[in-house]
Amino acid sequence: MASRLTAIYRIRADEGSIDRRADAIATEQSVEMPISAIDDPQILADIVGRVAGIKEIGEHLFEARIDLAVTTTGLEAGQLMNMLFGNTSIHDDVVLHDVEFPPEMFSTFAGPRHGIDGLRALTGANGRAMTCSALKPQGLSPARLAELAGQLARGGLDFIKDDHGLADQAYSPFAERVRACARAVREARAATGRHTLYVPSLSGDLDRLRMQIDLVRENSLAMVLIAPMIVGIPALSALVNDYPEIAFMAHPAMAGAARIAPPLLLGRLFRLFGADATIFPNHGGRFGYSRETCRQLAEAAAASWGGLRMTAPVPAGGMTLERVPEMLDFYGPDVILLIGGGLLAARERLTESTAAFTRSVQQHQYK
Repeated sequence: MASRLTAIYRIRADEGSIDRRADAIATEQSVEMPISAIDDPQILADIVGRVAGIKEIGEHLFEARIDLAVTTTGLEAGQLMNMLFGNTSIHDDVVLHDVEFPPEMFSTFAGPRHGIDGLRALTGANGRAMTCSALKPQGLSPARLAELAGQLARGGLDFIKDDHGLADQAYSPFAERVRACARAVREARAATGRHTLYVPSLSGDLDRLRMQIDLVRENSLAMVLIAPMIVGIPALSALVNDYPEIAFMAHPAMAGAARIAPPLLLGRLFRLFGADATIFPNHGGRFGYSRETCRQLAEAAAASWGGLRMTAPVPAGGMTLERVPEMLDFYGPDVILLIGGGLLAARERLTESTAAFTRSVQQHQYK
């Protein structure tokens, strides 16, 4: 019998229609045509999706487990996403909640090449949480962004990333920005003895992404920021395979456009496709994720799963210095705390505020 994965959907329906609705999803996500029109017994046996179970989990809310043939994914990242939620994502009564994979999926998609342990090795941040900030706002010149990068690096951060909105705009061309910021961070590293990593933001089609990574390597940088839902899941998977020496931090832009549970998409699927770190909206910030969603997402990124390396959870969005102890107690040491605007608001005291942030993380006593 053909190997199968199990997609778990949450469906709004009533008791009288849920069986038909689940059967329709199984068909839509496999053969996308009336079963009665198929006369090939092998397709009927091996390819057609099968409802493996349905349970009611709330009023007019059901969870359906649907088995799909692994062979239909072509063992390719984009087609896997298509088979999991392609056409069904158009229906507003369904959420892709989780997926259970057979072992061969974890050998095909080997996950992070570095993971949280590799990031610790790159930064020297052993036994503690890591720190990160972002270069913003858009509109600044490469020289001004480099100045900010230098100030942040002298404050002792582990990671300084481009804001995801920085691309290859006329006011801040990618190549000029990367060279300037890389130089500023190198100079700060020499002065502080820290191992701060500058993380440029990639954008564009696959050819442009490859050119940008080549420039990243020319500047002796070890990590990049990428938004998989913007550039495409297959692009992330291809780059991870082709540039194993580069670490990838995934950004959640456009992740809310699909009804895929955040712990699955940002925590597990981004991890499966090779993200070494995954940014997500922190609870109590400006995006409205709940504490439980954030906890599940962080656990999905870092829990034992298929032998994959752990992806570093990166809570962000409205983070402040005052919340650092709370966040460290909530997430524990296996995390990268990202404070952007909350640091940049310090302006002329940016280095001092950054140093206070890094000290708070380094000196925290976990409950």
